[in-house]
Amino acid sequence: MKLKNISKLLFLALVVMCIAPSCVKEGPMGAKGDTGAAGTNGTNGVDANETCKMCHNPTSVDLIATQFQFSKHEYGEAAFEEAGNTGCTPCHAQEAFKYVVANKVPATFKLNETTGKWSNQYATIPSAAYGEIGCSTCHSAIHSTYGSADMAFTTVAAVPMTMWGGAKTMDLKADGGVSNLCVKCHQPRPQTNLQTGNVQDYASLVASPTTLAYNADDDKAKTNIVRPSYRMHVHYGSVGAIYAGMGGVEFGTGYTSSQHTTVASCTDCHMGEVNGRAGGHTFVAKGNFIGCNVTGCHSAAPISAATTSKYWKETRDEVKVLLEQLAAKLSVNGVEMLNRNPDTEANLWAALTTQKYDGYLNVYDPVNNPNFAANNPGGTFQNPAPASTWAADQKALNATFPKLSLTNAQYGSLLNFQLCLREYSLGIHNTAYTKTLLKNSIAKL
Repeated sequence: MKLKNISKLLFLALVVMCIAPSCVKEGPMGAKGDTGAAGTNGTNGVDANETCKMCHNPTSVDLIATQFQFSKHEYGEAAFEEAGNTGCTPCHAQEAFKYVVANKVPATFKLNETTGKWSNQYATIPSAAYGEIGCSTCHSAIHSTYGSADMAFTTVAAVPMTMWGGAKTMDLKADGGVSNLCVKCHQPRPQTNLQTGNVQDYASLVASPTTLAYNADDDKAKTNIVRPSYRMHVHYGSVGAIYAGMGGVEFGTGYTSSQHTTVASCTDCHMGEVNGRAGGHTFVAKGNFIGCNVTGCHSAAPISAATTSKYWKETRDEVKVLLEQLAAKLSVNGVEMLNRNPDTEANLWAALTTQKYDGYLNVYDPVNNPNFAANNPGGTFQNPAPASTWAADQKALNATFPKLSLTNAQYGSLLNFQLCLREYSLGIHNTAYTKTLLKNSIAKL
């Protein structure tokens, strides 16, 4: 038989096998089986629009967003100016702050075995060094559960202080530790040792007050721990250190803290009931005493801007006098070490002292540093490190100014002045600590 005929027979047999069953007559249907057990109910769906409206409505998030427009956290420019700077953005940019919190980045200094220099570890990474301050800076769980858990704070953990290289820790426990979230950023930057790069040993300033921290007659001296310049300072976030009562160079004794440190929180005053441009998510406390006068605080003797109470006007007047007395002590042959600046836009603290000090040093600095907008062409102390960008006449003028040496007592007192001026409240945040810090600095000088 030919192969072709065999293939036809096989194909015909296959067709018959497939068709044959359909020719068999179907028998009667069997009895109905028992009903099976009921299945588990499915999870109810969520109406996304209704869930969103729980928060996004005129009296909740929408109102908070409007208040936030009046917060410097929102309209300030630092997040844009510092973008890309891994050392500054942990306090100036949202993603950087969230990074250092999530990764528990320490505030310690680390030794580079190759260079022999220490460096501050408190920094973010380049890919997270950006982001305007916004809702998720403080509430990092937003839009994760679409419930109350979304409002959880990014951190309320105790805060190791960068000023002290992590050797001191702020832990403000009132209101569940929410103030720790604030002082995580609102704290001083560290001063570093000129020789080693490590954080300054502030205890040594107290132990040896007459030792020279800087010898202007020998700029290369290995004993110089700092070089005075116009911008030699502890930065601007001094309020956390003063509020916690552990930020100053503590000459003398008698250091205690006011009740605010233990029984109040930042939110009590800075996020009280809205009054004009203050309160709520504006974070502004100036001129708004509603949060201060609640039951259990100052309700029995309410505070107002016009009051002569020792808890407001008298306290501020006394601290203002102490600042000016300390500034007067910080002078050399009648020339003040501290800089004056009457420009109320550039100097946020101009109204706090009669002489309108800004906390910077009265050191000559004629050329804008590309990293900073400010300079000081009116400075009257010699700059020990003229920049290569200075013109010949600027270098010549600088050489005519008196030199500025600093003892440990003067150096520490300068830092204390900056801390107490720039906490901005004239002692209200922590009256007892502020007054003792200033009085003891004056006595030491």
